[in-house]
Amino acid sequence: MAGTIQIQFRVDFPSPGGNPFRLDVNTVLPGRGITAIFGRSGSGKTTLLRCFAGLQQADRARLVVGGETWQDEGLSLPTHKRPLGYVFQEASLFPHLSARGNLDYAIKRAGAECPGELIERVVSLMGIGPVLDRFPGQMSGGERQRVAIARALLIRPRLLLMDEPLASLDTARKQEILPYLERLRSEFDMPILYVSHSIDEVARLADHLLMLDGGRVAAQGDMPEMLSRLDLPLRLGEETGVVLEGRVLERNEQWHLARVGFAGGELWLRDGGDALDRQIRVRILARDVSLALEPQGETSILNRLPVEVAAIGPDSDEAMALVRLQCGARHIVARLTRRSVDHLQLVPGKKVWAQIKSVAIVK
Repeated sequence: MAGTIQIQFRVDFPSPGGNPFRLDVNTVLPGRGITAIFGRSGSGKTTLLRCFAGLQQADRARLVVGGETWQDEGLSLPTHKRPLGYVFQEASLFPHLSARGNLDYAIKRAGAECPGELIERVVSLMGIGPVLDRFPGQMSGGERQRVAIARALLIRPRLLLMDEPLASLDTARKQEILPYLERLRSEFDMPILYVSHSIDEVARLADHLLMLDGGRVAAQGDMPEMLSRLDLPLRLGEETGVVLEGRVLERNEQWHLARVGFAGGELWLRDGGDALDRQIRVRILARDVSLALEPQGETSILNRLPVEVAAIGPDSDEAMALVRLQCGARHIVARLTRRSVDHLQLVPGKKVWAQIKSVAIVK
């Protein structure tokens, strides 16, 4: 199928003294945007990425990218002939080369003349102009990783693999580099496979979400919808929540608030300085959603939405329950005590009011 990524990988890892592990993935992924590969440690995320790159030998393998077969029975392009870029947890730059020298290496590897405007575009996109003449030892961790991403882009890949690229960075450096990754998603029309164990990164960057559990696909689909599902084996506990995409409708300078409209209604939240009509993502944690049978008049909570109970499921804490709520064309999730669920007599189909104590722009 043109415009998609078809994969089938099976890898067996025998373990004489313990439980053997098998990666067994057979699915189709979108051929554009960022697909986040998410799962517990040891679920097979990095192994899957290594299969894409041809770095991991598989017992059974098929890889078709945009209609072009890279691997199948009797065919396996070696890693250096696969038109892909790979960004690791560590920047992995050549320490004896400056940033410019590392980029030149990528340009030579591409095997064809690289347009000057592409080089300028990538350097500008990743904001690395000021460090081009520095060596890796003279750069911060965030600068090194941005150079590594630029180097991967200058290979002119048809597929970009990113294996927890922020894992080795502290919080400040992560916040520094995330805007560059957002720009990468919007400005380069190529599929990106992004391995992460951070739900915050997934919420901010991903368009599509593939969840791995025990080497197999637990579920996959549109990222906002996936985060609202209650039937997945991966429990996020306090981090359970949804992402909604909306547009800035109003900015109130007096109260420093912004009104954001989405397919299920409108929300007020702290003004993040985004321009009117700009599309943004907002995240609502389930722990910040309470339910009421009637609209509450005198309350400090600004955001109250009419919703309908869609499903009720267990939480990782036995005292708690997760309630999936239909809100127009979207879903939100509330995390309540099981006692509250019983007290409110919540059942699928019941109409209630969601009171949202906190909403955050995903930045």
